[in-house]
Amino acid sequence: MNKTKIVIRSLVVIVLGTTLMHAQSSRTWVSGNGNDGNPCTRTLPCKTFDGAILKTASGGEVDALDPGAFGSFTITKPITIDGGAGQVASVLVSATDGIVVQAGATDAVVLRNLSLQGSGTGINGIRFLSGKALSIENCEINGFSNNGIDIALSASGQANISKTTVANIGQVGIRATTTSGIAPVAIADSKVIFTNIGAEASDHSRMTVTRSTIDYAGSAGVMADSPTNDAIAMIRESELCFNGSAVKAPSTGAGSISVSASRVAFNDIAFDLPVAFSISFGNNEVANNKADGTAPAFSPPK
Repeated sequence: MNKTKIVIRSLVVIVLGTTLMHAQSSRTWVSGNGNDGNPCTRTLPCKTFDGAILKTASGGEVDALDPGAFGSFTITKPITIDGGAGQVASVLVSATDGIVVQAGATDAVVLRNLSLQGSGTGINGIRFLSGKALSIENCEINGFSNNGIDIALSASGQANISKTTVANIGQVGIRATTTSGIAPVAIADSKVIFTNIGAEASDHSRMTVTRSTIDYAGSAGVMADSPTNDAIAMIRESELCFNGSAVKAPSTGAGSISVSASRVAFNDIAFDLPVAFSISFGNNEVANNKADGTAPAFSPPK
């Protein structure tokens, strides 16, 4: 074999080796005992979510093998991050956001079984800045100074939040707005407690709250607050108790709120909003508020 052939074969081996080293897997793993220098396989897991995301293909999944603190991270592609059923996959941050989703216009992102701890100085638990869809399932978000879940889009995008607890938040538990298009947000089987505002439907958002608890919000449990009067919040089969106002919209720059089959009790004001923006479907349990306010009953079209 001549020297030319030896050199060519050596180069092929080097190129193939380099390609394999940088190949992305459809499923990767993290562990409290992992190392980001590993290939993120089940037997050789990574240490942080950030390290594993780099080695995960678009549309893939990162799973936690065991409890651990896996660090803050940013998502720029379609992916699922799963902390593992029955485990505690923690994102502990200080003076920064926990998770930022800045994905492409057709990308869907899933965050599941995660615990985000801001320790009082973390800014936002989860920020959704771009992407087609974000699902937040079975997560705990606690101790952030700004918002627990901050949906701040510049184009249409939807969010689904289920079986999630947001607690001890400086400003808004769950807030949604977009500067263009529509931002539908579905909140179900979740709890938002000890915030300034529990859930806020802001500009161009459509928010539903179903079978959920929003309690102990100093200002308002659910607020529709839109500079362009284009925000809708619909609440059903939920509890709004121990808040400043159960539901609220300002007299200018508002939106619309409807409440049905829900408990509205022990608030300073039950319905704190202009009459034109309020609908009570007449099947709510409204009791023991300092003031009930005014909520006109629904009148079906003739």
